[in-house]
Amino acid sequence: MAHQRFRRAACVAATVLGLAACGLAQAAEEPITLGAAYIRSGSAAGYGQFAEEGMQLAVDEINAAGGVMGRPLAYKIEDSQGNAGTAIQALRKLVYQERVDALMGLDSSGVAQGVVATVPRLKKPLIITHAATPDVTGAMCNPYVYRISVNIQQNMRGAARIAAESGARRWTTIGPDYAFGRQSWDFFGAALKKANPEVTLLETTAFPRFGAEEFTPFINAVMAAKPDGVLISLWGGDLVNFVRQATDLGFFDQDLTVMFTVGAATEVLTALGDQMPEDVWLGTRYWFDAYDNPMNKRFVSAYAKRYGKPPSYNAEGAYAAVHAYKTAIEKAGSTDGTAIARALSGLSVATPMGDVVFRAGDHQTLVGPTWGRSGPMDTRFDIRSLTDVHVFDGADVTPPVSQTGCSL
Repeated sequence: MAHQRFRRAACVAATVLGLAACGLAQAAEEPITLGAAYIRSGSAAGYGQFAEEGMQLAVDEINAAGGVMGRPLAYKIEDSQGNAGTAIQALRKLVYQERVDALMGLDSSGVAQGVVATVPRLKKPLIITHAATPDVTGAMCNPYVYRISVNIQQNMRGAARIAAESGARRWTTIGPDYAFGRQSWDFFGAALKKANPEVTLLETTAFPRFGAEEFTPFINAVMAAKPDGVLISLWGGDLVNFVRQATDLGFFDQDLTVMFTVGAATEVLTALGDQMPEDVWLGTRYWFDAYDNPMNKRFVSAYAKRYGKPPSYNAEGAYAAVHAYKTAIEKAGSTDGTAIARALSGLSVATPMGDVVFRAGDHQTLVGPTWGRSGPMDTRFDIRSLTDVHVFDGADVTPPVSQTGCSL
């Protein structure tokens, strides 16, 4: 273990001072531990797997470079099961039993909405790396909660710009029946109408429950409404099942502009392979080929070498959050939870997406989505490539703090 190597080195250095000094060195070299809660079971378990892989890669890199304030970095991870109650219990276990120094994770908007109010009582900062509801850095914001990833409003502002230029005029949606699906449609519709007041938002929409296995009636209902544009915010195993069923029903043979809000998640692309149709719009919070900077090149190369696949946005979010905590802890000069939380406010962090800042007014990073059309198979990884790629500037798609509802 990395922290054991740190401890041995400290004891060798302290030998001349005797056993007492070695004991003090051991105490000083105890690891700084991050606690994470992600979905690790069920149809969305791949997201937790990618997140842990990103965490592990970052922890190993940091420890190889000397750790944090001379101490090794470690992590503990729990399964949120995509349930708010379970996630709360997981975070409490991490804080009170595992004695972690800071928290990260959360895959679902509904889970995040249920969790964030409890975080101040834990007195540990939480960096959200996936859950996208704007509420957690909006009306539900608090001094301990931060987000390093793209939120729904940022993503939908980018999507609406593409949709407004697509020629499609009659729009509907298929999305999960909770905050993520409904807020995606609300923010998309508002941004699209602002960009092109001539579009029509159809009354016929489809919101299957998250975890549904049968999408045929929803697909048929949407096709019967005769839209020419469809926004699809399904994700994880739901999206994989939807694409296969929609293909069988001829959905992609229609004259439609199809936009998958998180369709370029590599978890989904890996599962589908060439079953993902070509020439549909795919959105993502991070695309591994879209950022030409040294940190991203190192991250993608190291990740692909270790895991044999490209990193997903959840892997990048977790990787970036670990590096953010290193920077914040060193700025604070402390592992006290409140001190770390304060250090994160306004902090600029180097990530594979470039330098990002946790905005002091609401703790949201100014990051933008990537959208592109599904193209030929990428033979490096056996997934669809992206063509006609649009990387949106975070500052350009993020509303001002005054419009978020956050008051810190």
